[in-house]
Amino acid sequence: MNKRIDVKEAVLEANRLILHTEDSLSESMNAKGQMLVDSDQLAFIYLLETDEDFIYAGLPHTIWSKLKEALDKSLPVLLKINDSEVELVQIIDELQYLIDNIKGNANYGEEMETKVTEVFS
Repeated sequence: MNKRIDVKEAVLEANRLILHTEDSLSESMNAKGQMLVDSDQLAFIYLLETDEDFIYAGLPHTIWSKLKEALDKSLPVLLKINDSEVELVQIIDELQYLIDNIKGNANYGEEMETKVTEVFS
């Protein structure tokens, strides 16, 4: 069964971006290096996996300004959940790819396109 967790806060510290969530998981996670788009929720989704499930980490538009800063500075991005951190490998490349595809593309919805252009231009 797939699970979704949502990032509530993004903090720049020690030349890295730490994403915080209020959710908790008992399993260890591995970063997949792949992202999706959730136009309905105005969010990017980063894929993680456990031994049995995929975990969808929602990156809402409320933290996109911090993601842009990490993108501009090529900073590592980590997801902190419980007391552990997982580096979100390939997130910068995946994010740039999605941004390039969304700009000027109505297939993602007008609101998503507008928000991505507003934050990442």
